[in-house]
Amino acid sequence: MFKIKIITTGKTKEAWLKEAIEEYSQRLQATASIEWVLAKNSVQLDEILKKEHSFICLDPMGKAYSSEEFSTFLFHQLIAQGARLTFVIGGPDGLSKATASKAAFLISFSRLTFTHQMIRLLLLEQLYRAVEIEKGSSYHK
Repeated sequence: MFKIKIITTGKTKEAWLKEAIEEYSQRLQATASIEWVLAKNSVQLDEILKKEHSFICLDPMGKAYSSEEFSTFLFHQLIAQGARLTFVIGGPDGLSKATASKAAFLISFSRLTFTHQMIRLLLLEQLYRAVEIEKGSSYHK
Protein backbone atom coordinates (compact mmCIF):
# COMPACT_ATOMS: atom_id res chain seq x y z
CA MET A 1 0.00 0.00 0.00
CA PHE A 2 1.19 3.50 -0.82
CA LYS A 3 1.30 6.30 1.71
CA ILE A 4 0.47 9.74 0.44
CA LYS A 5 0.76 12.76 2.70
CA ILE A 6 -0.91 15.98 1.61
CA ILE A 7 0.23 19.11 3.43
CA THR A 8 -1.86 22.24 2.96
CA THR A 9 -3.25 25.24 4.78
CA GLY A 10 -6.71 25.72 6.21
CA LYS A 11 -9.72 23.48 6.26
CA THR A 12 -12.19 22.48 3.58
CA LYS A 13 -15.29 24.54 4.33
CA GLU A 14 -17.89 23.66 1.69
CA ALA A 15 -19.95 20.54 2.45
CA TRP A 16 -20.14 19.46 -1.21
CA LEU A 17 -16.37 19.67 -1.50
CA LYS A 18 -15.86 17.66 1.70
CA GLU A 19 -18.17 14.97 0.29
CA ALA A 20 -16.26 14.81 -2.99
CA ILE A 21 -12.90 14.63 -1.19
CA GLU A 22 -14.23 11.84 1.00
CA GLU A 23 -15.50 9.97 -2.08
CA TYR A 24 -12.08 9.95 -3.74
CA SER A 25 -10.34 9.16 -0.46
CA GLN A 26 -12.55 6.08 -0.16
CA ARG A 27 -11.86 5.08 -3.75
CA LEU A 28 -8.13 5.22 -3.00
CA GLN A 29 -8.34 3.18 0.23
CA ALA A 30 -7.46 -0.14 -1.40
CA THR A 31 -4.30 1.33 -2.93
CA ALA A 32 -3.16 4.24 -0.81
CA SER A 33 -3.56 5.69 2.62
CA ILE A 34 -4.04 9.44 2.56
CA GLU A 35 -2.76 11.53 5.45
CA TRP A 36 -3.83 15.18 5.65
CA VAL A 37 -1.64 17.68 7.47
CA LEU A 38 -3.38 21.03 7.80
CA ALA A 39 -1.31 24.10 8.64
CA LYS A 40 -2.94 27.24 10.00
CA ASN A 41 -1.01 29.52 7.64
CA SER A 42 1.99 29.68 5.30
CA VAL A 43 4.41 30.24 8.19
CA GLN A 44 3.26 27.03 9.88
CA LEU A 45 3.31 25.27 6.49
CA ASP A 46 6.99 26.19 6.10
CA GLU A 47 7.71 24.91 9.64
CA ILE A 48 6.01 21.57 8.90
CA LEU A 49 7.98 21.20 5.68
CA LYS A 50 11.30 21.51 7.53
CA LYS A 51 10.66 17.95 8.78
CA GLU A 52 10.02 16.55 5.28
CA HIS A 53 13.01 15.15 3.43
CA SER A 54 11.30 15.31 0.03
CA PHE A 55 8.07 16.81 -1.25
CA ILE A 56 6.25 17.66 -4.45
CA CYS A 57 4.61 21.06 -4.70
CA LEU A 58 1.56 21.86 -6.76
CA ASP A 59 2.25 25.18 -8.43
CA PRO A 60 0.88 26.83 -11.59
CA MET A 61 4.46 27.37 -12.80
CA GLY A 62 5.38 23.70 -12.39
CA LYS A 63 5.59 21.06 -15.08
CA ALA A 64 2.27 20.17 -16.68
CA TYR A 65 1.46 16.53 -17.32
CA SER A 66 -1.27 14.69 -19.15
CA SER A 67 -3.10 12.20 -16.93
CA GLU A 68 -1.11 9.34 -18.46
CA GLU A 69 2.17 11.19 -17.90
CA PHE A 70 1.16 11.99 -14.32
CA SER A 71 0.42 8.31 -13.71
CA THR A 72 3.88 7.36 -14.98
CA PHE A 73 5.49 10.13 -12.90
CA LEU A 74 3.54 9.10 -9.80
CA PHE A 75 4.49 5.44 -9.97
CA HIS A 76 8.15 6.22 -10.73
CA GLN A 77 8.24 8.48 -7.68
CA LEU A 78 6.47 5.92 -5.49
CA ILE A 79 9.11 3.35 -6.44
CA ALA A 80 11.97 5.82 -5.92
CA GLN A 81 10.61 7.06 -2.58
CA GLY A 82 9.75 3.71 -1.03
CA ALA A 83 5.99 3.93 -1.65
CA ARG A 84 5.71 7.23 0.28
CA LEU A 85 5.09 10.64 -1.24
CA THR A 86 4.32 14.06 0.13
CA PHE A 87 2.38 16.64 -1.85
CA VAL A 88 2.17 20.30 -0.83
CA ILE A 89 -0.66 22.65 -1.70
CA GLY A 90 -0.13 26.33 -0.92
CA GLY A 91 -2.72 28.53 0.70
CA PRO A 92 -4.62 31.48 -0.76
CA ASP A 93 -1.35 33.28 -1.55
CA GLY A 94 0.30 30.21 -3.05
CA LEU A 95 3.66 28.84 -1.98
CA SER A 96 6.56 30.92 -0.77
CA LYS A 97 9.55 31.05 -3.11
CA ALA A 98 11.62 29.37 -0.40
CA THR A 99 9.20 26.43 -0.21
CA ALA A 100 8.96 26.07 -3.98
CA SER A 101 12.76 26.12 -4.28
CA LYS A 102 13.08 23.22 -1.81
CA ALA A 103 10.58 21.00 -3.63
CA ALA A 104 11.85 17.89 -5.35
CA PHE A 105 9.35 18.64 -8.13
CA LEU A 106 6.91 21.39 -9.03
CA ILE A 107 3.91 20.12 -10.92
CA SER A 108 0.98 22.03 -12.37
CA PHE A 109 -2.55 20.86 -12.90
CA SER A 110 -3.26 24.02 -14.86
CA ARG A 111 -2.06 27.54 -15.39
CA LEU A 112 -5.50 28.59 -14.19
CA THR A 113 -5.84 29.57 -10.55
CA PHE A 114 -7.89 27.28 -8.30
CA THR A 115 -8.68 27.69 -4.63
CA HIS A 116 -6.45 25.66 -2.33
CA GLN A 117 -9.61 23.83 -1.28
CA MET A 118 -10.55 22.92 -4.87
CA ILE A 119 -7.07 21.68 -5.72
CA ARG A 120 -7.35 19.13 -2.91
CA LEU A 121 -10.17 17.44 -4.80
CA LEU A 122 -8.36 17.72 -8.12
CA LEU A 123 -5.25 16.11 -6.63
CA LEU A 124 -7.23 13.21 -5.16
CA GLU A 125 -9.09 12.64 -8.42
CA GLN A 126 -5.83 12.63 -10.37
CA LEU A 127 -4.23 10.24 -7.87
CA TYR A 128 -7.22 7.92 -8.29
CA ARG A 129 -7.08 8.32 -12.08
CA ALA A 130 -3.34 7.54 -12.05
CA VAL A 131 -3.98 4.34 -10.12
CA GLU A 132 -6.72 3.34 -12.53
CA ILE A 133 -4.49 4.07 -15.54
CA GLU A 134 -1.78 1.89 -13.99
CA LYS A 135 -4.34 -0.90 -13.47
CA GLY A 136 -5.64 -0.52 -17.03
CA SER A 137 -9.22 0.02 -15.89
CA SER A 138 -11.88 1.75 -17.96
CA TYR A 139 -12.11 4.75 -15.58
CA HIS A 140 -9.74 6.77 -17.78
CA LYS A 141 -11.58 6.82 -21.07
